[in-house]
Amino acid sequence: MTTIEERPWDDPAGAALRKAQRAELDERYGSDDHEPGTAPTAADIDLFLVASAPDGTPLACGALRRLTGTSAEIKRMYVVPASRGSGVATAVLRALEAAAVTRGWTTLRLETGTEQPEAIRFYEREGYTEIPLFGPYVGSTLSVCYERTL
Repeated sequence: MTTIEERPWDDPAGAALRKAQRAELDERYGSDDHEPGTAPTAADIDLFLVASAPDGTPLACGALRRLTGTSAEIKRMYVVPASRGSGVATAVLRALEAAAVTRGWTTLRLETGTEQPEAIRFYEREGYTEIPLFGPYVGSTLSVCYERTL
């Protein structure tokens, strides 16, 4: 059984997951210049979750960054390759959505990249609808944005 728990942004397991995500994206895009906008930090992330296997091995992570009084952005959703297709991504996403609802946020938005077809399929399957690029992603040729009303 997977455990999903809130952790500080600088938690070592979470930092390792984000580093692995960054390396994978650098490889997919052929450079480290693939993130429009401001990278998330401890100062602007309202919630950071880490999913772990029963033995404590970190499997996935995801975060929420408030956009307005009623909306937030999903940041740093990542699942280690060996755990993809296991349902852990859906579990983390549902935990983020539940946390958003408890904070009074009724809309979640996200940005993913054009070179991440698995993420695009995942979000569409989970009920997210493609929207025009928003905020710092406006004008990006690498971004695809989604939204879901909770």
